[in-house]
Amino acid sequence: MSSPDTKPYFQRHVFFCLNQRTEGQACCAQHQAQVAFDHCKQRIKALGLAGPGQVRVNKAGCLDRCAGGPVAVVYPEGVWYSYVDLQDIDDIVTSHLRDGQVVERLRLGPEVGR
Repeated sequence: MSSPDTKPYFQRHVFFCLNQRTEGQACCAQHQAQVAFDHCKQRIKALGLAGPGQVRVNKAGCLDRCAGGPVAVVYPEGVWYSYVDLQDIDDIVTSHLRDGQVVERLRLGPEVGR
């Protein structure tokens, strides 16, 4: 267990839902989530933000917010995003992950669920 004055191993974690549903149900995989995940990882590395003490980008299964898909969530802040294209991912990377400013226009409202 860590004490309150120790830094976390990663400053932020980003989880991208990459879930694929069968039988025609809505899912993030239908919205190029894998492409967005790959792009985010590449941008994080290119900006020198990857690694211990910085940012970790992770794949996730269903995050149970399918109606807002595709979705990603940034911790420890618990900020949920819905994105449309790679420019949105770039905005999340530079504004939130690099500069610490939430991208309000992409923020997923708390009422959006499955």
